[in-house]
Amino acid sequence: MDGLKRMPHYLELLHMSVLRIAVVVGSIWVSSVLAAEPTEKVVRIAQLVIDPAQLAAYQTAVKEEMADSVRLEPGVLAIYSVAEKDHPNRLHFFEIYANEAAYKSHIASAHFQKYVNTTKSMIVSRTLIETDPVQLSAQQGQ
Repeated sequence: MDGLKRMPHYLELLHMSVLRIAVVVGSIWVSSVLAAEPTEKVVRIAQLVIDPAQLAAYQTAVKEEMADSVRLEPGVLAIYSVAEKDHPNRLHFFEIYANEAAYKSHIASAHFQKYVNTTKSMIVSRTLIETDPVQLSAQQGQ
């Protein structure tokens, strides 16, 4: 073989076994990294239209529910609510939960059920949007 020595057969087998193990371990590691990204977090968007005559009562109820949710539920990471400037009865909510179990716990909570029962006659329309988080960035402590 042109001056190159051939490895003994048992070393070739050992070398192949080590390579196979490295490929398997590497594949498992890559799979776990990809499965973990971007996050287990559940992000939901809700778009509501509120009866203008009941907007003040709705805002009182939703502010109470949102405050209770972030105070009482560790899995509720954030809930934001904004109103359109030209249409203050059109509200948009951006909600972030630690995972699916946290979301399910939230919608089963007593304070959320109270909100649902209190506001159902105030809501003219509701659109719920499920999302896949791409990137969630925030400043620490803000």
